[in-house]
Formats: sequence, C-alpha cells, structure tokens
Amino acid sequence: MLIDTPDGRQLEVLDGGGDGLPCVFHTGTPGGPVLTEKRLAAAADAGLRWIGYARPGYGQSTPMPGRSVADAAQDTATVLDALGLSTFVTAGASGGGPHALACAALLPGRCLAAATLAGGGPFDAEGLDFLAGMGEDNLVEFGLAVGGREVLEAAMPAYAQEVRGVTPEGIVASLSSLLPPVDREVLSSDVGRDVAAGFHKALEVGYDGWLDDDLALVKPWGFDLSTIRVPVVVWQGGQDLMVPLAHGQWLAANVPGARAELHDEHGHLSLVVAHLPAVLKELADLAR
Repeated sequence: MLIDTPDGRQLEVLDGGGDGLPCVFHTGTPGGPVLTEKRLAAAADAGLRWIGYARPGYGQSTPMPGRSVADAAQDTATVLDALGLSTFVTAGASGGGPHALACAALLPGRCLAAATLAGGGPFDAEGLDFLAGMGEDNLVEFGLAVGGREVLEAAMPAYAQEVRGVTPEGIVASLSSLLPPVDREVLSSDVGRDVAAGFHKALEVGYDGWLDDDLALVKPWGFDLSTIRVPVVVWQGGQDLMVPLAHGQWLAANVPGARAELHDEHGHLSLVVAHLPAVLKELADLAR
C-alpha cells in the first residue's frame, strides 16, 4: 500500500497483519521491504506484527534528496499513524540499523525497544574506524559517498544495473569481496532468493534510495545516541566484511544500557538468518 506523508511524499508499506505488537523492520542498503513466510512466522511466534516500509527512493516511495538517518523516525511515525497503531518495537539490519536507532532516540513513548542486526555505527564516531575491516566493494562505495552527491551519483547507474538484474545464483559472485565463507554458504539456500528480491524491490523505479542511504550514512545522523532511554540489543558477527564487528562493539559501548550479542562464528547475513527469531522474541519481551 501507499500512504501519504505530511510533506507531500508517499511511502510504500508492507503490513504482515495480525493483532500483535507492531514491529517495524528497517531494511539494509540497498534494500526494499519483502514479506517472506519465515519472517512472518518468526514475528507471529513472538507475538509481533511485521511491518516494513520502503525508505524514500526505494520501491514506490518518493525520493527525499538530502534526507538524514533521523528522518526515518518521522516516516515510521507516519506509517504507524496511517495504520492506526501507537506503540511498537523496531529492528534494523545493516544500513537499517541506524534507522532503527533513530526511532529509539526520537520516538520516546512510542518505540518500546530496538535491535540492530549487523548495523553500522556513525561514520565520524570517536573511537570507531568506520571503514576498517570492510571488503573492497564497501571501501570503494563509501569512498565515493564521502566525495559527495555528484561523485557517488556518477557511479550509481552501473551499480544499479548490476544489482537490479542480479539472480539468486549470481549474488555470491556479485558480492564476492564482502562475503566470508559463512555468508557464501547461507546464500546458497533460499536466502539468496530473498536477498535478490530485496535488491529488485529497492531498485524497481530508480537508485535514489541507495544514493541517499549512502550519503546519509557518512554524514551526522541527526540525533544523539546518548538520549536513547529504551532497551537496545546490538547483534554483530565476528566474520562480517560488510559491517565489521567493531561497529557492534562501539554501539554497545555508546548506546546507554545497550546489551551486546557478539557472535564470532557469524558473518553479515548468517547472523540475521540464524538469530532473527530470537531477536524478535527478545524485542517482544523487552516491550512487556
């Protein structure tokens, strides 16, 4: 469904339905919302109602050039208002992690708990080398983002063409510099199909969402992590080449009261596949 925002945009929303406590899930970068049987079942088992939306520029959502990570909080509130919902929990994977934290910081009283799964820390954070340990593709992409909008936008058509057309079988080759063996293994299952579907959804109209995500992630997020007062759990894998373990360690140390789930045996994708049901159950418990 498409819903209208107060500033005249539209957001594409996927609602898993049911009467459970809403769980707003923020997809990675690039990523569009996709409902899968496994996600819906995991949410239902936890007593949650899965809700996803396409950030501006992804899927059918109107682009919002210059947006910040903080803008996700107002868009999330708009989605919930349109669905007649009040309180919620939230989770974000990879590039969605900072957007989940924005909800925790900026929607007090509505956001009851948050989780990041392989989520990144702030680019300019003291004590965090943002790029250290990332695979070559990420080093190049974020290097372009630091160069500014025009520099990154010049590279985007080629990036988008490759990702828009990727097949489940071709994902490993496409992401080769970012995949440790444990992530290569999970992509050989139906997870590869789901990842490809998320890529295709993200880029079905254009690459604005990906462009604006990258730019938002390398500038100040627009909120102060120290203001978070709701429970937060930080999940990170020790073999992650997309968002290395140091990001999770930094977040756990700098988000007030955060609990760390650091798993040396996991990469970026295997962490989410293995632990999403546990993440959702803990969010439901924390909300109670």
